[in-house]
Amino acid sequence: MRETFLRGKPFHLDKEPGLTIVEIVNAFADGKIRGLFIMGENPMVSDPDANHVRECMEKGEFLVVQDIFLTETAQMAHVVLPAASWAEKGGTFTNTERRVQMVNPAVRPPGQARPDWEILSDLANRLLDGEIGKYIDRSAPYASWDYPSPADIMEEIAAVTPIYGGIRHERLGTQGLQWPCPTTDHPGTPILHVGKFSRGKGLFMAVDHMPSAEDVDDEYPLIMTTGRILFHWHTRSMTGRSKPLNEHVPEGFVEIHPEDALKYGIEDGHPTRVTSRRGTVVTKAAVTEEVPPGIVFMTFHWAEENANTLTQQALDPIAKIPEYKVSAVRIEPA
Repeated sequence: MRETFLRGKPFHLDKEPGLTIVEIVNAFADGKIRGLFIMGENPMVSDPDANHVRECMEKGEFLVVQDIFLTETAQMAHVVLPAASWAEKGGTFTNTERRVQMVNPAVRPPGQARPDWEILSDLANRLLDGEIGKYIDRSAPYASWDYPSPADIMEEIAAVTPIYGGIRHERLGTQGLQWPCPTTDHPGTPILHVGKFSRGKGLFMAVDHMPSAEDVDDEYPLIMTTGRILFHWHTRSMTGRSKPLNEHVPEGFVEIHPEDALKYGIEDGHPTRVTSRRGTVVTKAAVTEEVPPGIVFMTFHWAEENANTLTQQALDPIAKIPEYKVSAVRIEPA
């Protein structure tokens, strides 16, 4: 493992991979994880098998949620830490173009809301000053979280992440910089792969087909797949509070092919019951040829008509991603 220096001292990341989100939620219910800190995430709506997620959250010993709104998950928390939104704090965002961009606060955070970095720094220092601090080497590089500003955090990121090595707040301007940017005189890398892959030759791997964890049968004859729509984002914590977006798409729906709609007595725009081995959701039907016969589609944006009540916990064995795209269901008029 490459040795990294943090504040002038050697620093190593743990070699053992940790748990993924679904595994963490299960471990929380089993008592293997006693405290859970959720920041800017709403697993009560976004995670598979929502009824199981609720049971896990109810069984867990101590739940803290840090967010900008009182989400469905925050409503279950023992402690809620109010965070500042993107327009209320300064710092950087890195987009999928690898562009690191500055943001500056446009308005002050309301009430007791604070930027994430301030909350986390205060929490870390209180832990270090408390019982946990007895077991910490105070000379270690992580034994103090004293950051005067987000710019100082960027300095530390640059120190431990070679592709960010030359990125500083004062260099970002209005256009930002794209990583890799290894030194402070490097202009950034607008195009990552020129003439060849950045790693050299391309890497190809043969894989064996693995069937889905569940399939259709006489009781559940349709495959449900899930995804997003243009007008909403994830669990609608923010887009659900936008009047124009809600005017475009005010409620959830299930898309079904006309052949299947005729076969199961489903009418366009009418209430429809969708049932899997894990639960039932009632939502509006959208009869369309956008989906093929044998397939129905739902978004996971609406907590009121939560598609993840129906999805399964089966995980990809390598990436540990839940199998959101294949769940056996039946459908009937509500």
